[in-house]
Amino acid sequence: MRLRALLDTDALGLELLGGEDELDRSVRGVMTTDLRDPSRYLSGGELVLTGLAWRRDADDSEPFVRLLVQSGVSALAAGEAELGSVPEDLVLACARHRLPLFAVRESVAFATITEHVVRQVSGERAGDLAAVVDRHRRMMTSGPAGGGPDVVLDLLGSDLDLRAWVLSPTGRPVAGSKAAGPALPAEVCARLAAEHLAATRAGRRAPHRVPVAGSMYSVFPVRNGARAPQAVGVSREVRETVLSDWLLVVEADAGDWADERLDLLYGVTQLIAVERDRRDAARTVRRRLAQEVLELVQTGAAPAEIAARLRVAAPVLLPGLGAAPHWQVVVARVEWEDDATETGPVAQALLEEILVDPRATGPEHSDRIAVAHTGDEAVALVPLPAVSTEHDGSETGVLADALLESVREPLSAGLDGDGRVTLGVSAAVHSAEGLRGALEESRHARRVAAARPGRVCAAGHQELASHVLLLPFVPDDVRRAFTARLLDPLRDYDRRHRAELIPTLETFLDSDGSWTRCANRLHLHVNTLRYRVGRIEQLTGRDLSRLEDKLDFFLALRMS
Repeated sequence: MRLRALLDTDALGLELLGGEDELDRSVRGVMTTDLRDPSRYLSGGELVLTGLAWRRDADDSEPFVRLLVQSGVSALAAGEAELGSVPEDLVLACARHRLPLFAVRESVAFATITEHVVRQVSGERAGDLAAVVDRHRRMMTSGPAGGGPDVVLDLLGSDLDLRAWVLSPTGRPVAGSKAAGPALPAEVCARLAAEHLAATRAGRRAPHRVPVAGSMYSVFPVRNGARAPQAVGVSREVRETVLSDWLLVVEADAGDWADERLDLLYGVTQLIAVERDRRDAARTVRRRLAQEVLELVQTGAAPAEIAARLRVAAPVLLPGLGAAPHWQVVVARVEWEDDATETGPVAQALLEEILVDPRATGPEHSDRIAVAHTGDEAVALVPLPAVSTEHDGSETGVLADALLESVREPLSAGLDGDGRVTLGVSAAVHSAEGLRGALEESRHARRVAAARPGRVCAAGHQELASHVLLLPFVPDDVRRAFTARLLDPLRDYDRRHRAELIPTLETFLDSDGSWTRCANRLHLHVNTLRYRVGRIEQLTGRDLSRLEDKLDFFLALRMS
């Protein structure tokens, strides 16, 4: 509402004392205060009501008005009940700072003015929000490209002062309003996504209210359909969408919003969902290319035929490059407990999200990802413009641990108690002949990851040429017996004597049996180290100078 409208309402009993040229200012809220410095409670656009209890003498008016102006308030209304009239020093201070000033008659309660302003502002904002929805709906239906999520978020910011963002299910920023300012920190995004996934799986009603770092956020799912499932429990529908839905995040507490306002926000999510569907449709070509290559590889097609298909795929996935000199294969699987339904499409959508660089923003960065699915697994073809070699001889490219580093927290929350995600990554290959081996390699790596504890696990090709490949498949009873025979005597001794035989053993083996390096790392004299090693050998009956016994201790520590 405008300041001018306040003067037109006789019941408010307001008299304009200064600022006639500023009456077209908007009023976004109202605040009553008698603090000498109320700035910490002001966000801008308020009509400030004061009884003047803060004023002790004429010198107090100037700093009080200056603080209000710095906070961006729209106007000041001073009551006449305390002093009989508004003091001249306050009138002059407001004139100097071009702050509109009203006098409130003694017979009018501040509560009357507050109720009127709140009612008007709330009604106008609800109308503005309806206009936002209607305006953006027209934009998206009138042109082929639509406004995109950024446009509707900008409208929320400009029309309703709502800071809003769209996030992927793993917490990757997809869009943000200009009013939202700097991007949300990565840890905040991950926390919001994690809380949303956990709440959705539990069947809790959206929007989900999440306090993070002193701010309250409300999270709305972006999907086809109106509201989140109301029934408690994890339905098949939730399992199929929870790992692929975008999220609309608003920095506000929607817990006390009226149903009309909530319905309008859900209308905004519907508009964003339309844009999401358009972006997903663009993946159809890339998915089809990946599916064709996967079928050729799995059916044993000739390398020349596979190479021809790759030449078609490369320009689509790497525009401007023409061909991809190297390829990697990533396999993912989503497994729900007590559910035999096919999970390939779920894994496909999730893998498309995971393979996007977490430092990138916006959905267009998925344009270089081709993911197919077969049965319960998703298979990604990842084109690499080049593969460099690090100083240690390892090749760069997609790394298993790096894939999950930024998404582990939200995915673990979304799967806890109900499902798992496991991934395997192959080495880079430079020809069609190598794709079949890369596919098998990534599948073996995924099985290694599946043998590990945890809801979200990955393994890379490097681990297939190591003892790490064997350890996960050792039966639990054999594992327990082996580690107990070697390590339990040392643990018992450490517990009774407050010794550190286990840490000493770990450091000794990590130092390749070097007495000097181990003693330096433990900050011990070599004689003290020899005493500890002798105690280890005495308690276990093993000899740490023998390679076989060193290997047994090494494996026992790894399996424990």
